Amino acid sequence: MITPESVERALHELFIVAEGTKLRREDRKKSVEVAALLGEIERHRKDGLLVDAAAGKAYLGLLGAALLGFQRVHVIEREASRIAACEAAAARLGAKIELGIAAGDVGDPSSWPEAPDLVVALHACGAASDAILDAASGAGAKWIYLVPCCYAATVPFAATAEAKADTLGVPRQAEVRRRFVMSLVDAERTLRLEAAGYEVTVTAFVPPTVTPHNQLFRARRVREPGRMREAAARLARLIST
Repeated sequence: MITPESVERALHELFIVAEGTKLRREDRKKSVEVAALLGEIERHRKDGLLVDAAAGKAYLGLLGAALLGFQRVHVIEREASRIAACEAAAARLGAKIELGIAAGDVGDPSSWPEAPDLVVALHACGAASDAILDAASGAGAKWIYLVPCCYAATVPFAATAEAKADTLGVPRQAEVRRRFVMSLVDAERTLRLEAAGYEVTVTAFVPPTVTPHNQLFRARRVREPGRMREAAARLARLIST
């Protein structure tokens, strides 16, 4: 069983290394989230291709290899310093893995392998979450595990959601407006995935005391035509009304 403590130890061994140093507070907090997501993917076959999208230092991908035994990991990250940290940590892994690194944007189809078995993305910021959903479904990913972060104006559906809030007379008090807009954004994401052929579950993967951005999209590719048509119709109504 994956625990936050086992994740902390692995993070220290792979990314910190120096004796006498400790994980930062944010890394210990991140360990709870990483442990929860690793628990989600633990049941998947370990010879399948695991994509860590908007990966940062690739905590999920590399710890998936170190703690769960995944043998094939593909990392998508655009910042050179984080890619360097990922490569250094990968060199410290005790087991040999097949590691691919795409130094580019998650919205670029060329960054993606064809038909990955599962895609993970933890706190892809703003529009990056939408880019990952579109690119992963476009690549034919069998499973997607995505935790969005930041419902900023750059999110594709945010402006439409704000306009609908105005049309319906939703108050401008920040908390009321924010929750309404977030719900519409996540509804659009859910229907977009379902229209692309996925069975979608949206759930809290950690308590809100760990992070307010605790919503996990768990999507399985089923390609059921009737469900796809229904979702596409619902999506059209959501966009147009």
